[in-house]
Amino acid sequence: MPFSGSGIHGRRGSFRFGADCGVFMDFMKSHSCYEAVPTSSKVLLLDTKLQVKAAFLALVSNGLRAAPLWDSRRQRFVGMLTITDFINSLHCFYRSPLVQMFELERHRIDTWRGLAFQKVYLKHSHHGLISISANTSLFEAVLMLLRFKIHRLPVLDPESGDVLHILTHKRILKFLYLYLQTLPRPRFLDQSVLDLGIGTFSDLAVIQDSDSLFSALTLFVQRRVSALPVVDQQGHVVGLYSRFDVINLAAQKSYSDLEVTMTETLKRRTCFIEGVLKCYPQESLETVLQRIVQAQVHRLVMVDSADRVQGIVSLSDLLQALVLSPAGINALLP
Repeated sequence: MPFSGSGIHGRRGSFRFGADCGVFMDFMKSHSCYEAVPTSSKVLLLDTKLQVKAAFLALVSNGLRAAPLWDSRRQRFVGMLTITDFINSLHCFYRSPLVQMFELERHRIDTWRGLAFQKVYLKHSHHGLISISANTSLFEAVLMLLRFKIHRLPVLDPESGDVLHILTHKRILKFLYLYLQTLPRPRFLDQSVLDLGIGTFSDLAVIQDSDSLFSALTLFVQRRVSALPVVDQQGHVVGLYSRFDVINLAAQKSYSDLEVTMTETLKRRTCFIEGVLKCYPQESLETVLQRIVQAQVHRLVMVDSADRVQGIVSLSDLLQALVLSPAGINALLP
C-alpha cells in the first residue's frame, strides 16, 4: 500500500524540469500582489473581544476559512483566526475531564488565545499577523505562503495599513492560469506530474471510512495536513474530508459527538463540500493544472485505475514546482 497513517510528513517528489523552467517564476516576479486582488471580494475582520463561538459561526455564515483579528485596545492586527484553531480546540477539549466544550464557547477570542493549551497545540503557529504589502511581488507572496506553511496571506494597503484582500494559493494559481496562453509555453507542461515529481506519493495521511471523526481531527493535528482521503478496507477512495469541513460542526452544533464514523460524517455534510477531484499518474501537468484551477479545489487525489490512492497533488506542490523550484528554493521541506 502506498500510504500509511503514521509519520509526520508525506514524502514529496523531487521536481525535474528542463531549461525553460523559469517562465512562471519570472511572471510572478513581474507582477504585484495588488494585481491579483479581485475587483470585488469580501474580507471579514474580527475583534478579539468577540466570543469564540460567535467568531467561528461568522466564518461559517460567510463561507470563509480565516479572518484577521483586530485588537481594539492596541489598535492593531494581532493575528488570524483559522479553522486550524477550531480543530485544535475540539481535539484538546473533547476528551478533557477539566474543560467542557460549552465552557470554551463563552471565552472571548483574546482570552481563548491565551490559554495554556495553545503552547502545545499551536506550537507551529505564528504570533502576530503575517502579512504582505500590496506592492510586493507575487513571487514573494508564494515564498511566504509556503515557507511559513500558511494558507492565507493578508494583503495590506502600504499607506493605510488596511487589509485589502486575503491572498491564497488558489487565487495566485488562478491569476497565473488567466495569463497562461500569453506566456511562452514550457515543454514540461506536456510531461506527467509523476514523471516531474510533483506531489506527495508515499507516507500519505489517509483515514479509513470506519474510523471516527475524532481520529480525523487527530491526524489533522499530528500530521498538519489540510485534507484526508477517506478510503474503504480495499484502499479505494470514497471521499475527502478537509479542514474546512470541520468548521461546519460549529454551524450544526454537532461537535459533542466525535465518535461517529467517517462514513456517517460524510453523509452529514450539507454545505461547502469540495468533493473528491482525482487525477491519474500518466496525466500531464497542464491537464492537472487546468483541472485544479477550473474546479477551484485545493488538491487532487492521484489514483490508479482501481481508484486506489497513489498520491496527492496540492496547490502548494504546484506553486513550489512552477515558481520556487526554478529559483533553487524548496519551501516545502519540514
